[in-house]
Amino acid sequence: MPTVTRHLVERGDGAAVELFQAQASSATPAGAILFVHGNQGGLLLGAREVVDNGALLRFSSRLNISAAAVSQPGFGASDGPADFCGPCTQQAIMAALSFLKKQPSIDPGRIVLYGNSRGAVASAMVAAQVSNLRAVILSSGVYDLKAAFRSSSGGLRRAIENEAGLSDEAFLARSALHHAHNIRSEILLLHGRHDDRAPVAQAEIFSEALSDAGVPVNLSVFECGHRIPREYSQGVLRPFLEGIFDPFITYH
Repeated sequence: MPTVTRHLVERGDGAAVELFQAQASSATPAGAILFVHGNQGGLLLGAREVVDNGALLRFSSRLNISAAAVSQPGFGASDGPADFCGPCTQQAIMAALSFLKKQPSIDPGRIVLYGNSRGAVASAMVAAQVSNLRAVILSSGVYDLKAAFRSSSGGLRRAIENEAGLSDEAFLARSALHHAHNIRSEILLLHGRHDDRAPVAQAEIFSEALSDAGVPVNLSVFECGHRIPREYSQGVLRPFLEGIFDPFITYH
């Protein structure tokens, strides 16, 4: 069984980025997956959430890969403040990816980025800037932040206004829909049909834009809300990841 280690890596501007990693047991360089967490209901656990719920060890052991999770600025032990999926958050994710790519046990050509909710917003923007990711999985995300802001209320609206601001530049820097033409990696979109935080239309429109840009994309919509139950997504994730990580896989 892999063990989990904690690391602090440098973001590029002196800020620290927290990362947890479960190392693959493969004798040859194997693939890796990097998780980017969501909002967490104010708990601010960051990447530790993926450690505590067992996902890091589960993915590493079953897929025989390195599984890692990064804390966004303002979460966990990563330096803040939070910028709602903006440039600092994107830089933190890219710093974590660079850390993984430099490890001799990891095949840099088989790294998958997996963002959930808030993490999907930032990960989609990273996909527009990092061209050599093997694939990107985006779950329950928003890809046109201005449209989401206009249709939202309560906590989401306040978080966007307080952390990002409401300028056109701020929305553009967090809206992967407008950067779909820069994405080169295969994309898997997961979304709940009854999501009341990130309307399913966000994923549908983004999927169309990616397809128009020639990006391999698959959209799976589930009969659920914002949180997609594991028993729903597993049937889609399993064959998708098997196709990427074979022959390293020992998933059963």
